[in-house]
Amino acid sequence: MVKNLKIIKGNSHYDDRGEVAFINDFDMSDIKRLYTISNKDVNILRAWQGHKIESKFLKVIQGSFIIGCVLIDNWENPSDNLKPDFFKLTCTKNEILCIPPGYANGIKALEMDSKLMSFSDLTIDEAKNDNYKFKNDKWINCWPNL
Repeated sequence: MVKNLKIIKGNSHYDDRGEVAFINDFDMSDIKRLYTISNKDVNILRAWQGHKIESKFLKVIQGSFIIGCVLIDNWENPSDNLKPDFFKLTCTKNEILCIPPGYANGIKALEMDSKLMSFSDLTIDEAKNDNYKFKNDKWINCWPNL
Protein backbone atom coordinates (compact mmCIF):
# COMPACT_ATOMS: atom_id res chain seq x y z
CA MET A 1 0.00 0.00 0.00
CA VAL A 2 1.29 3.46 -0.92
CA LYS A 3 1.53 5.98 1.96
CA ASN A 4 1.95 9.33 0.14
CA LEU A 5 1.31 10.83 -3.27
CA LYS A 6 4.32 10.00 -5.39
CA ILE A 7 5.56 9.52 -8.92
CA ILE A 8 7.36 6.30 -9.86
CA LYS A 9 9.62 6.96 -12.82
CA GLY A 10 10.42 4.41 -15.47
CA ASN A 11 12.91 4.24 -18.27
CA SER A 12 13.28 2.80 -21.74
CA HIS A 13 15.75 0.99 -23.95
CA TYR A 14 16.16 1.62 -27.66
CA ASP A 15 17.86 -0.54 -30.23
CA ASP A 16 17.51 -1.29 -33.94
CA ARG A 17 14.27 -3.22 -33.29
CA GLY A 18 12.51 -0.35 -31.47
CA GLU A 19 11.81 0.58 -27.87
CA VAL A 20 11.12 -1.29 -24.64
CA ALA A 21 9.62 0.99 -21.97
CA PHE A 22 9.53 -0.18 -18.35
CA ILE A 23 8.73 0.89 -14.81
CA ASN A 24 10.59 -1.74 -12.84
CA ASP A 25 10.09 0.02 -9.49
CA PHE A 26 6.29 -0.36 -9.72
CA ASP A 27 5.42 -3.27 -7.41
CA MET A 28 2.21 -4.78 -8.77
CA SER A 29 1.85 -7.49 -6.13
CA ASP A 30 -1.19 -5.73 -4.56
CA ILE A 31 -2.93 -4.86 -7.86
CA LYS A 32 -6.29 -6.58 -8.31
CA ARG A 33 -7.73 -4.86 -11.38
CA LEU A 34 -7.10 -2.30 -14.09
CA TYR A 35 -9.14 -0.22 -16.48
CA THR A 36 -8.66 2.62 -18.96
CA ILE A 37 -10.32 6.03 -19.06
CA SER A 38 -10.70 8.35 -22.05
CA ASN A 39 -12.68 11.56 -21.96
CA LYS A 40 -14.93 12.47 -24.89
CA ASP A 41 -13.07 15.78 -25.33
CA VAL A 42 -10.62 18.11 -23.60
CA ASN A 43 -13.40 20.18 -22.01
CA ILE A 44 -14.49 17.33 -19.73
CA LEU A 45 -13.41 17.53 -16.10
CA ARG A 46 -13.92 14.14 -14.48
CA ALA A 47 -13.84 14.95 -10.77
CA TRP A 48 -13.96 14.27 -7.81
CA GLN A 49 -13.92 10.60 -6.77
CA GLY A 50 -12.30 9.48 -3.54
CA HIS A 51 -11.48 6.41 -1.54
CA LYS A 52 -10.89 5.85 2.17
CA ILE A 53 -9.14 2.48 1.75
CA GLU A 54 -8.40 2.00 -1.95
CA SER A 55 -5.11 2.99 -3.60
CA LYS A 56 -4.98 4.06 -7.27
CA PHE A 57 -2.04 4.04 -9.65
CA LEU A 58 -2.36 6.09 -12.86
CA LYS A 59 -0.35 5.73 -16.10
CA VAL A 60 -0.99 7.75 -19.25
CA ILE A 61 -0.84 5.47 -22.27
CA GLN A 62 -1.83 8.03 -24.91
CA GLY A 63 -1.78 11.83 -24.89
CA SER A 64 -1.64 13.78 -21.63
CA PHE A 65 -3.68 14.60 -18.52
CA ILE A 66 -3.75 16.94 -15.56
CA ILE A 67 -4.49 14.88 -12.43
CA GLY A 68 -5.74 16.60 -9.28
CA CYS A 69 -5.43 14.90 -5.89
CA VAL A 70 -6.87 16.28 -2.66
CA LEU A 71 -6.55 14.82 0.83
CA ILE A 72 -10.09 14.68 2.26
CA ASP A 73 -10.60 16.12 5.75
CA ASN A 74 -14.25 15.09 6.19
CA TRP A 75 -15.86 12.47 3.93
CA GLU A 76 -19.42 13.70 4.54
CA ASN A 77 -18.65 17.42 4.08
CA PRO A 78 -15.09 18.19 2.97
CA SER A 79 -13.81 21.75 3.40
CA ASP A 80 -14.01 24.08 0.41
CA ASN A 81 -10.56 25.37 1.40
CA LEU A 82 -8.63 22.15 0.70
CA LYS A 83 -5.69 22.57 -1.69
CA PRO A 84 -5.29 19.85 -4.32
CA ASP A 85 -1.92 18.77 -5.66
CA PHE A 86 -1.69 18.65 -9.46
CA PHE A 87 0.39 16.46 -11.72
CA LYS A 88 0.83 16.66 -15.48
CA LEU A 89 1.25 13.16 -16.85
CA THR A 90 2.08 12.42 -20.47
CA CYS A 91 2.57 9.28 -22.48
CA THR A 92 6.07 10.49 -23.37
CA LYS A 93 7.09 10.45 -19.70
CA ASN A 94 7.22 6.87 -18.54
CA GLU A 95 5.83 7.26 -15.01
CA ILE A 96 3.03 6.23 -12.67
CA LEU A 97 1.22 8.48 -10.17
CA CYS A 98 0.50 6.66 -6.89
CA ILE A 99 -2.59 7.92 -5.02
CA PRO A 100 -2.95 6.51 -1.49
CA PRO A 101 -6.19 5.98 0.41
CA GLY A 102 -7.74 9.14 1.83
CA TYR A 103 -7.60 11.15 -1.38
CA ALA A 104 -10.12 12.22 -3.99
CA ASN A 105 -8.87 12.68 -7.52
CA GLY A 106 -9.95 14.26 -10.75
CA ILE A 107 -8.67 14.12 -14.31
CA LYS A 108 -8.71 16.39 -17.33
CA ALA A 109 -7.35 15.35 -20.72
CA LEU A 110 -5.07 17.92 -22.33
CA GLU A 111 -5.19 16.38 -25.82
CA MET A 112 -7.91 14.70 -27.83
CA ASP A 113 -7.86 10.87 -27.71
CA SER A 114 -5.85 10.78 -24.47
CA LYS A 115 -6.05 7.52 -22.50
CA LEU A 116 -5.30 6.85 -18.86
CA MET A 117 -4.72 3.40 -17.37
CA SER A 118 -5.80 3.02 -13.74
CA PHE A 119 -4.64 0.20 -11.47
CA SER A 120 -6.43 -0.57 -8.18
CA ASP A 121 -5.52 -2.58 -5.09
CA LEU A 122 -9.17 -3.57 -4.45
CA THR A 123 -11.50 -5.83 -6.40
CA ILE A 124 -14.67 -4.25 -7.78
CA ASP A 125 -16.68 -5.90 -4.95
CA GLU A 126 -14.27 -4.59 -2.31
CA ALA A 127 -14.33 -1.10 -3.84
CA LYS A 128 -18.11 -0.67 -4.19
CA ASN A 129 -18.48 0.53 -0.58
CA ASP A 130 -15.41 2.77 -0.81
CA ASN A 131 -16.49 5.18 -3.53
CA TYR A 132 -17.11 8.82 -2.58
CA LYS A 133 -18.10 11.38 -5.20
CA PHE A 134 -17.99 15.14 -4.88
CA LYS A 135 -19.22 17.80 -7.32
CA ASN A 136 -17.06 18.51 -10.37
CA ASP A 137 -16.87 22.19 -9.49
CA LYS A 138 -15.61 21.60 -5.94
CA TRP A 139 -12.09 23.12 -5.73
CA ILE A 140 -12.58 24.25 -9.39
CA ASN A 141 -10.66 27.48 -8.86
CA CYS A 142 -7.56 25.46 -7.99
CA TRP A 143 -7.34 23.69 -11.37
CA PRO A 144 -4.57 24.94 -13.65
CA ASN A 145 -5.42 25.90 -17.23
CA LEU A 146 -9.21 25.94 -16.76
